[in-house]
Amino acid sequence: MGFDQYHEPANELSPETRTFARMIASLTEEAEAIGWYEQRLAVEPNPQARAIMANAQGEEFKHFGMDLEFLLRQKPKWRVALQDILFKEGDIVEHGIRRHSWQSAGRAKPSSSGLSTPTSPLGADQGSV
Repeated sequence: MGFDQYHEPANELSPETRTFARMIASLTEEAEAIGWYEQRLAVEPNPQARAIMANAQGEEFKHFGMDLEFLLRQKPKWRVALQDILFKEGDIVEHGIRRHSWQSAGRAKPSSSGLSTPTSPLGADQGSV
């Protein structure tokens, strides 16, 4: 992967935003690796090779989890958004469409001028990270 991970000029981004972008890229790469191992495991006939691949995939899961936890610590609203979806029994979609306190943050809020200004539901209005 090259250094085209930024959508804005890198020199205009804060160090925190650049770290955040790197962690998002890392999360994506870990998810891709998990998927690649899943495909390899589906077709590998050799039991020892499968065991090694399964072990390696487990490491990728751990890295994915650490990346996600780092990002959630940077964006508390993300944690609020996910707390009623992750690690819950039942219908995933139903959990996802329930009203969360973060959803109301995504609605337009009045500014000091009396005009409505939109806000981001997942924390962009909280600063750079």
